[in-house]
Amino acid sequence: MRVLLVGSGGREHALAWKLAQSPLLEKLWIAPGNPGTADLGENLEIAVSDLDSLVSFARDHADLVVVGPEAPLVAGLVDRLAEVGVKAFGPRAQAAEIEGSKAFCKELLMRYRVPTAAYRVFSELNPAVSYLEGGARYPLVVKASGLAAGKGVVICKDNQQARQAVKAMIEDGVHGEAGRTVLIEEFLQGPEASAFCLTDGRTFLTMETAQDHKTLYEGHRGPNTGGMGAISPNPLVSQRSLEAIEKQVLLQTVHGLNHEGRRFHGVLYAGLKLTPAGPKVLEYNARFGDPECQALLPRLKSDLLPILMACAEGKLDQMEAPEWDLRPSVCVVLASNGYPGKYETGLAIEGLDEIKTGPDLQVFHAGTAMAGEQLVTWGGRVLAVTALGESLGEARRLAYEAVDQIHFEGKTIRRDIGAAGVEAMEAMR
Repeated sequence: MRVLLVGSGGREHALAWKLAQSPLLEKLWIAPGNPGTADLGENLEIAVSDLDSLVSFARDHADLVVVGPEAPLVAGLVDRLAEVGVKAFGPRAQAAEIEGSKAFCKELLMRYRVPTAAYRVFSELNPAVSYLEGGARYPLVVKASGLAAGKGVVICKDNQQARQAVKAMIEDGVHGEAGRTVLIEEFLQGPEASAFCLTDGRTFLTMETAQDHKTLYEGHRGPNTGGMGAISPNPLVSQRSLEAIEKQVLLQTVHGLNHEGRRFHGVLYAGLKLTPAGPKVLEYNARFGDPECQALLPRLKSDLLPILMACAEGKLDQMEAPEWDLRPSVCVVLASNGYPGKYETGLAIEGLDEIKTGPDLQVFHAGTAMAGEQLVTWGGRVLAVTALGESLGEARRLAYEAVDQIHFEGKTIRRDIGAAGVEAMEAMR
């Protein structure tokens, strides 16, 4: 099978790594890929935003296109591929709107009684400020409705913070058009969790859970990022919670999308809060999470490629449930100094050659490039190190041992990835 994988980040390196293990794979192209994916297939100099070139190449060469990032999904890449008869793993634009518009997502959840936080939507500054000064209860959350690379969420403790966040998005355009419409949302109490299902719109297969670590600094401090690390499974998701997520969240969402003529093919990723009243949806993504994908796929024992093709062809009911490694994984992100704000690029990365990788330890490239023979930083999130262990504590130790062997100027990491999970596991004993 000939596969075109679209994207260039750590998620795409993890997908390429897993797809390359399939005995069904004949050829793998990655557009545009990164230095890590170059060892697994052939990188193409095609940007994820160049839909014309992606469609043209896929039409001539690929049996399946796997779309990694959200932007080309929302822009209609899968629709364009369908027009030329190319199968794709990922939703069409109308279904991808569940991520592309948080306002639409909220409306859908409310219509189909999927548990979520109370909210209001604003596209003008003055009505938003009036609400903040009148009916709002603090703390609350201000969110950009559109795509903001995971950085369009601000938790506000008081009115001053909330006003600043709303003004920055609606009036100052800190997130461009993505923030011109904002949601002001109830702040939910409880730990976060990530749940995933593979679906062709009729059948869905629940994947293992994960827990993202969104803030830049330890202890849930600092600005939100695209993710500074992840663990899988999430020890805080009980079997009872998982059943509630499947029935009340994932099933209802798939049903709702179908009912509205937006049949979803691909992976649905629910960002959740485990509240005292049960799981509630914070947001939906229409693709694998990053860095959750880097934590999930090393635990997947089944061949990923036939599952993705079954989703694309609407034949998921013919697939068995995926088999998972029971051992937990820990993924630690190495970021550039200044991320998620401005950061320097082109800094030499050293130490990768000293790390012995294998099935239980992988280093996924996210924002890297080659300057001649030298690997250098080229993005905010540079690398992601994932380790599996017999316990979550062992997986943490192995991951951080590898992290500490990698060096580049301004390397920024969190030292507490999975620490709360270890404490939760000990408390359950």
